[in-house]
This record gives sequence, C-alpha cells and structure tokens, in this order.
Amino acid sequence: MPSTTNASRSTPTPPPNSVDTGFSLSLPDERATVALGMRLSALLHPGDVVLLEGDLGAGKSTLARAVIRELLGTDEAIPSPTYTITAQYDTARGAVVHADLYRLSGPDELDEIGLVDGFSDAITLVEWPDRLEHLAPPDHLIVALAQDGAGRRAVVRGAGARGAAIVASLARPRAERFLAFLEDEGETDVTPVPGDASNRRYSHAGPHIAMDAPYALGEDVRPFVAVTEMLRRRGLSAPEIIAGDAADGFLLLENLGDGLFARLCADDPAMEGPLYGAAVDVLHALAVEPGDAVPPYDMAVMEREGALLTEWWCPAAGAGASADRDAEWRGLLRAAMDGVAGDRSALVLRDYHAENLLWLPERDGDARVGLLDYQDALIGHPAYDLVSLLEDARRDVSPGLAEAMIARFLARRGDLDAGDFRRDYDLIGAQRNAKIVGIFARLCVRDGKPRYLSMIPRVWAHLMRDLGAAPALREFVARYVPEPTADVLARIAAENAR
Repeated sequence: MPSTTNASRSTPTPPPNSVDTGFSLSLPDERATVALGMRLSALLHPGDVVLLEGDLGAGKSTLARAVIRELLGTDEAIPSPTYTITAQYDTARGAVVHADLYRLSGPDELDEIGLVDGFSDAITLVEWPDRLEHLAPPDHLIVALAQDGAGRRAVVRGAGARGAAIVASLARPRAERFLAFLEDEGETDVTPVPGDASNRRYSHAGPHIAMDAPYALGEDVRPFVAVTEMLRRRGLSAPEIIAGDAADGFLLLENLGDGLFARLCADDPAMEGPLYGAAVDVLHALAVEPGDAVPPYDMAVMEREGALLTEWWCPAAGAGASADRDAEWRGLLRAAMDGVAGDRSALVLRDYHAENLLWLPERDGDARVGLLDYQDALIGHPAYDLVSLLEDARRDVSPGLAEAMIARFLARRGDLDAGDFRRDYDLIGAQRNAKIVGIFARLCVRDGKPRYLSMIPRVWAHLMRDLGAAPALREFVARYVPEPTADVLARIAAENAR
C-alpha cells in the first residue's frame, strides 16, 4: 500500500547553499534500519541523490530496499543490482534508480550506464559511492552505515540546500514530528490517552483520535489502514481515516466515542445480553470476501503463538527453560490444531472483545458496533473471534451468556455442524488462551508490565475448560506447566519489579 505521507509538509527549507553538519542515529536492529528507509522515502523527490556508504554487511542494501519498497507500495523482495550495476523502478513519485557500484573501479566506467546523466530526473540511491569521485552531484544526501555492537549506527549528512533540508527533517524528534503532523491537519488540542500492551500510543486530537505507531518498535499502520478499508466496505463501523503518514506511523482517525462495551456492561448489567448479541451478529459480516488480502491464520502461526506458554510462562513460573519440553508442546499443538488450521472462511480480527468494541446506538444494524484494534487480522476459522469475545481475558462472561451467544451464532449459520463447531471452538480456545498466558508473562518479564499478571488466573480457567477437547494437551499441561497460584504470581511480580 503506498504511503499516505505528504512529504513536502515536513521538510524545512534551509538557507540557499547551506551545508548541514549531520547527525548520528542508532539502529539497534534491522527493523530500525527499515524504519529509517521508510521515513527517508517520504522525503525524496526526482533529482534527489542518496549516497550510501559503509562496508560489506553494513546495511546499505537493507536501507535502499526499504526506500524502494515504500515508494513502490509493495512488500515484495527487491533484487540486488550488484551484477546489473543499476536497476530502475517506476513509482508514483517518478523513476527510482538503485545503483551498486561495487564492481566498478572508478568514474571512467560510468559513462556507458548513464547513471550520472539521470541524477536530475530520478530518485537515485547509490551504494559504494566512492566510485563516483568528482561526479557526485553537489546537492546530495550521505548515509554512512557501520556496525555498532549487535546493531548499526547511521551518520546522516547533507550537502547543498536540498541535502540539508532532508537532514533537517530526518533529525526532528518523533514527538515534534507527531505534533507537526497534527498541526498540519488543524489539530492543536492534543491530550494523550493511557497506553495498552502494544507500542502504539493514542491521543485525543480535537474531535479525532491520533495514533502514533513507530515501525522501529514493531508497529506498522499499513495493515490497520488495509483492514479498515475491508471493514468499511462491509458497512461496519471501523473508524474513518482522516489523514495518515504511513512512513512515520501517524494516523488521524474518526473518534467513535467512549461507549466501550466493558464500561457499559459494568454500569448496567442488563445491557450485557443485547450488546453481546449485537457483537455476535457482526461476526457474520466477517465471512471472507474477494479482496480480503491478509495472511492466513495457518498452522505456523498457531504453533508459534501457542508455544508462548512454555517459552515464557514456564520459565517465569519456575519450571525453567527446556528445548525438549517446548518441542513436545509444539508437536502436540500441531496434532490438536490440524483440523482447524486450514479453515479460510472468516476475516479474523483476533482481539474482538469488550474493551475493543464501542456501542453506537445512533447507527443501524451491524454498524452499531464500533471496532478497534484489528490491525493483526488474518484469514481463518470463524470460531476464533467468538472465542475472543466470550473467553475474555479482562472480564468475566457468565457460562449462561456464553452458551446463549454460541447458540445465537450457530442459529444464523445453518451451514455449520454444531458439534464440529463446538469442538473447534474449544480447540481454538485452548490455543488462544495458552498464547495469552505466555504473552502476559512476557509483558511482565521482558517489557516491565506486571499489571497483566492479575489477568492470568481468569485466562487459566478458560484454558482448563477448553483443554477438555484436547486430552493430550491437557495431560501435558498437568505434568509440565505450573498453575498460576497467588504465590507464583507474587513471586514473578517481585522478581521482575522495576
């Protein structure tokens, strides 16, 4: 998906012929290098030349490919031009030339490939620019990359007015860029909203909601934008996207209000049945449609998620680390989930629960349910979001209400065998709740967020119920996985206090 960035608005204009002294930037992992490439892509226009310096393996190609992918609006692999010397791509912003001059001995060999002649007409990315010598244009950007411990360090310098302008924009702190993005949309009244388990941050921005989702920290607004379009095509109440800067990870969204299902049910328990009924009815609108271009919820994903139970909870709870135990658990998961992992009939939002649903009674039908936090959607089994709704990690749903909602779902799905569906529901519940126990342990141990430990007993109770559909998994858990008793949870919290 092409970036929605308005590149010109965030590029300061320096004095004519100025030369920027540059700045240094730590890139702790490859994702941070890609994030720099995404930001850089938003600032480049035909005539810009970026010289990429660094030794073999320093990250020059990683950075160049990130720029090209963003300009092309694709996630496909970008081949190296090591043997072809140059590769050209046609993008919405004009031609992009990627040059790798490693095999050249000097500027005399450049005439036959026409690289220098094209500097004024294309966005040009040059690896091994020392081969250019005196032919480098006077106005350019230099990104020098070098290994720095386990990561990399980039030194960014600009020559000429245009190079200095790009450097000035890249050097702006993220918080300043976020406020500038909102100011450009006319929003200056900004109030942060308390965060959640992710690295996304939200703010009230006038009548709207602003999202700050840094790619370098594992976030990406592009899937959110894509799934929003899928949901709105169905007439569902995903928030309208008012404006966006995909490269920087900023979105300005429609504010769907504060009528969270969890809050409304707490204030008036009589609303629980109608609200949950409306939420169940929405699930029928999530049947797969042409154009639902998201990845599958396949066995590889199910196994990787379910393995979080032994990889994070077991060590945190005192059972230690064991590669043999983890491998056995993965094998049992594969066997148990074999019958459900191939289903591709539903758009699965994955975090479909009472704190991500908003009541919009002024709207009609399924549009009365506002949707949040669906950027990780996959194509999979229709039971998954029903499990997410009824086996909520954050609030209790009575067995009576859960049974009524399952029956309501099945009543509208005459194509499903009720017995098979209920078995699949329990199996998916076992996988999902094993994953959540592991995630909550990881949030405490790795991320310093111990508040999620208090939710583990509720999730554990769901897991114990669901394991009735998978005797082999149940036996494994009984033998190897510590129960989250109050003493165990208190010890984990104390050991990971920060």
